Amino acid sequence: MEFENWEPIYQDILKDMGFSREEDEHAASILSRMLDMARTSDVLVLEKLIAGKSVFVCGNAPGLGAGIDRTDTTGHVLIAADGATSSLIERHIVPDIIVTDLDGDMEKEILANRQGAVMVVHAHGDNIDKLEEYVSQLDNIVGSTQSVPLKNVYNFGGFSDGDRCVFLAKEFGASDITLLGFDLNDKNVTPVKKKKLMWAKKLIGDIL
Repeated sequence: MEFENWEPIYQDILKDMGFSREEDEHAASILSRMLDMARTSDVLVLEKLIAGKSVFVCGNAPGLGAGIDRTDTTGHVLIAADGATSSLIERHIVPDIIVTDLDGDMEKEILANRQGAVMVVHAHGDNIDKLEEYVSQLDNIVGSTQSVPLKNVYNFGGFSDGDRCVFLAKEFGASDITLLGFDLNDKNVTPVKKKKLMWAKKLIGDIL
């Protein structure tokens, strides 16, 4: 997605959520510098994995495990939203791509990364401490941001981990996208999470 198309949506999200663009951009600049020294992965790797393929996007709703258990994932590209990685690894399934802001079970995400998962690591104003802790432990990293793209840090669109997965699949030409482990109408969540789910529902609905 071109940033000029995403920026008005981003500004609406910032206003609604009360987040700081300056802090997001500060975090992105830190990640950009880190990725100069880390083992990064070219975005062409993402295109090669996704283009023309059938993609399962795995969210972290409670139904993910049951959804995976009754689904044949053979021949499909698996993109995991952060915490969804745990359910996959527990079933001895390594996702092809993990989209993460590093607040999931990082032990399992690091394990998946070492087994070949490409990490799309997202920088925002609230996770600088996690960037500093975990980026050096990861390989095959593509950086992402909600704001202006920088060197090694891209903006594919999307706000939370789940909808960023969908935007990523769309950006790189997936033939079809199936959601597993998504409950965008979950009412048993905090007010902040409820707003995030509302945005995810809107954003995913706009592109699928």
